[in-house]
Amino acid sequence: MSQLLEHALTVFMAFFAIMNPIANTTVFAGLTGSMGKAKQMKVAIKSLTITFIIIVLFSILGKSIFHLFGITLPALRITGGILVFLVGYHMLQGKSSKLHTAEESDDADIAVSPLAVPLLAGPGTIATAMNYSSAGGWSEIIITVAAFAVLCLITFVCFIFSSKIISAIGESGLSIVTRLMGLILAVIGMQMLIGGVTEVMSSLTSA
Repeated sequence: MSQLLEHALTVFMAFFAIMNPIANTTVFAGLTGSMGKAKQMKVAIKSLTITFIIIVLFSILGKSIFHLFGITLPALRITGGILVFLVGYHMLQGKSSKLHTAEESDDADIAVSPLAVPLLAGPGTIATAMNYSSAGGWSEIIITVAAFAVLCLITFVCFIFSSKIISAIGESGLSIVTRLMGLILAVIGMQMLIGGVTEVMSSLTSA
């Protein structure tokens, strides 16, 4: 039971670091600042619902996607590790990674783009979900989905109280949080990369 709890905390922290609800709250506030509270809530619910559905699909269909395209788990861990490390590295520099950046869009529905994709459900988030859910059976999938569901609820609360959070933290506080999350992400990405390389090396040795 302790191992499952430890795994759940690891998955949650990985998702928390890569989605960075505090930093994304500033983006949400910037995109929806001119909207009323009711409209902001509608946008928040829609964007997080779409994000959750995307992550659930990739978590459940991860192994099927592997078989369909002939992808191995070590390959995912190496690629995903590099992606997650790059996001973390850019955050350590106090910058937003291009993999998870909300850019101006002509699409009127900002809940879909840029909020849901690529800001919340970007390549790094998807790679993290597939890495943790594909490593085992249904228990890992359930833990991954449950951890992400909790994070979506936390993000929703942050979005709804975005103005109060931003005024309380300030720019310096936001910079500290972003860099701290970047450090955690860089370490997680490197661990994923090391795990993938180790599996490849062990398979070559035993072959």
